[in-house]
This record gives sequence, structure tokens and C-alpha cells, in this order.
Amino acid sequence: MAYEEKYKKTEQPHNLILEGRRRLSVSGVEDVESFDEREVILDTICGALVIRGSELRIEKLSIDGGDLILEGDVESMTYEARMKERGTFWSRLFK
Repeated sequence: MAYEEKYKKTEQPHNLILEGRRRLSVSGVEDVESFDEREVILDTICGALVIRGSELRIEKLSIDGGDLILEGDVESMTYEARMKERGTFWSRLFK
């Protein structure tokens, strides 16, 4: 059995649970692109998720499990198009 087959990720559902605007649980997380106390950018199975607020901190992160718990004052959550899938003009031209 190949390594890839044994440890192949199973597709998880993508869920957001916001508790009182202070605690956010996210499932279906593939990567954390960037984070600071005012903005967290996540790569999820449904696209890039930008979370803005104040005093944001990552309480728990499990990339293998696809789970993240964020605490702080959540002001907004926005999905954005995945730029890395599109690529540059030249990479799309020569595919």
C-alpha cells in the first residue's frame, strides 16, 4: 500500500460555528495563509475565508483534522476567490 493511499485526506464538511462573536469554530480548513490580531486568512475546502476583527488569536489548529478554533472579537467573515488556482496569465496560457 502506497503512503499516499494510506494517509489520503478524506473530504470533510465545511462548517462555521460562531458563539457570541467571541469564539469561532471552523472545519474544512486546509491551510492558514496568514494571521495577526486583526485578520486571519484561511484556505478552506470552499475557498479562501477572511476573518476580520480585533484581538484575534488561534486557540486550536489541526490541519490534519481540518479544524480551527479562533477567539477574539469577530467583526466579519468573507469568502474570496482562490487566486492560486487561477495562476498567472502565462501559466494559464501555456496549460
